Amino acid sequence: MLSQTLQDALNEQMKNEFFSAYLYKAMAAYFEAEDLPGFSAWMRVQAMEEMTHGEKFFNFICEAGGRAVMLPIDAPKGDYTSAYDVFDYALEHEYFVTDRINKLMDLARDESNHAAQIFLQWFVTEQVEEEASFGLVKKKLKRVEGDGRGLLMLDQEAGSRTFVPPAGMSVTGG
Repeated sequence: MLSQTLQDALNEQMKNEFFSAYLYKAMAAYFEAEDLPGFSAWMRVQAMEEMTHGEKFFNFICEAGGRAVMLPIDAPKGDYTSAYDVFDYALEHEYFVTDRINKLMDLARDESNHAAQIFLQWFVTEQVEEEASFGLVKKKLKRVEGDGRGLLMLDQEAGSRTFVPPAGMSVTGG
């Protein structure tokens, strides 16, 4: 059973995960407008990942006897100055998400909600991967700064990323 405080915090994080998907979709649109289809594809994959993260929260809240609430989502930033600027902003966003996940874990621990702690551990680990992934692309973009050929090479590389849903995920629950 979820306390009202934990349920509210989980719903807020579910909203944050869906916002992240919305943000990465906006970044994909930016890359499309800049004729960088590989980076657009990379962000589309990231948006799909974030949607599954939101679904994981939805499913957990429901399975734990809580009520999933669809909270309003703000419009994401959609204009950037460069591919580097996009990934810099995205990495800062991932730091924000990591902070929120850590605070949720602290709350679950304070409430001795073991099921929530086990659930959130997946996200703690996932955030390490997310920060590393965005950070690596950002470093590569910094290296090729001002070199159009390097940017196009990285765009082509980014386009090879594929979406792999987390094990056990389905839209019908679980």
